[in-house]
Amino acid sequence: MKMPVDKGIDSTLNLMTVGYPFIQERCEALQSDVFETRLMGKKMVCMTGKDAVHLFYDTDRFQREGAIPKRIQKTLFGENGIQTIDGEKHKIRKLMFISLMTESGLKRLSAITTEQWRLKAKKWTNQEEVILFDEAEEILCRVACLWAGVPLKESEVRSRAYDLGALIDAIGGVGPRYKEGKMARERTENWIGSVIERYRDGAMAETENTAIHTIATHRDEAGQQLNTHIASVELISILRPIVAVARFITFGALALHDYPLYKEKLQKGDPEFLELFTQEVRRYYPFTPFLGAMVRHDFEWKGFQFKKGTSVLIDIHGVNHDPKLWDNPHEFKPERFKDREKDLFDFVPQGGGDPKTGHRCPGEEATVRIMKASFQFLVDELKYDVPNTQDLSINHVRMPTLPKSRFIMRNISILEKG
Repeated sequence: MKMPVDKGIDSTLNLMTVGYPFIQERCEALQSDVFETRLMGKKMVCMTGKDAVHLFYDTDRFQREGAIPKRIQKTLFGENGIQTIDGEKHKIRKLMFISLMTESGLKRLSAITTEQWRLKAKKWTNQEEVILFDEAEEILCRVACLWAGVPLKESEVRSRAYDLGALIDAIGGVGPRYKEGKMARERTENWIGSVIERYRDGAMAETENTAIHTIATHRDEAGQQLNTHIASVELISILRPIVAVARFITFGALALHDYPLYKEKLQKGDPEFLELFTQEVRRYYPFTPFLGAMVRHDFEWKGFQFKKGTSVLIDIHGVNHDPKLWDNPHEFKPERFKDREKDLFDFVPQGGGDPKTGHRCPGEEATVRIMKASFQFLVDELKYDVPNTQDLSINHVRMPTLPKSRFIMRNISILEKG
């Protein structure tokens, strides 16, 4: 069976002008969950739907090595990190990350998150206004470093948070935005590389059960210590995703503003509803647009031929808004997660499949804990106004995106607990 082909010589401009809905819209127009196109001059197969996620995370058919464009490695992921390797090497490296996601470690992460919100919020009461997204990135930079065991001077917080945020912001950027992300990657790797070396040299106190200890002492499949560069890339892969949660927190604050009934429900302190709300924020708002892999060997799927070496994109945003999988997918409705059976292939805000064995993000539960602690703080401990003069629209063409004003808050006061 011939695979449907997107019209035109190259669809890069279309992707840049459509943004997050690009794959889903093309699939609907072609009446197919898979189609062929060209992006940046390169042949690409795009897929959406639950079955496609199952296929994409089949490590016998797809590989990550050679699939991640260099421009992404030079900003978001770093070179030779876990996102770019396969097989036994990936399995052993993945266990290193999974070992950090213990219940005690996650509880500590939640506690640090709440503590850092409280410390930062005390300063807001004397300010005319604050921009939540900017503040959240700084707060989560502190959280990430405290949890990971990375020393961070107060004078460095703003610049380090900015750089970690720039790595994320560069993924859909061209020109100055991409260049800024590339320079931020260089600065961040130099910083973390020096921290790794100091830790290994004994210039820092040993802190077991932390990311810096786990990564600095990790042995690869050959029993060798990771070199400084790779160790720094992997440690940044702990810090950067934590800072990235600032986007989810900003979207969550927007949801609390747009749906005040849900804010009232959260104020009642129901932990079950906090979970439902958090998961719906992850599903509904635009975060990861799509992910890439490469065909490992020729195979056939649903009558379509996949050729070795072909690049493939899976539509993360589209799967989370697939009307075949979600009732009224473009409505914000936390209740949809009540009694919903967990599925590793139809709810994929941070990838699909089993995080313990495949390429799904191992820090997904950490993301959820940070979000829940942050939302609970916003509804229980903070009072603020949301000025209606700001622009809270979300541009789905820009990747990654945010409310345009990044969520401005005014007249902030701390609520007395109890």
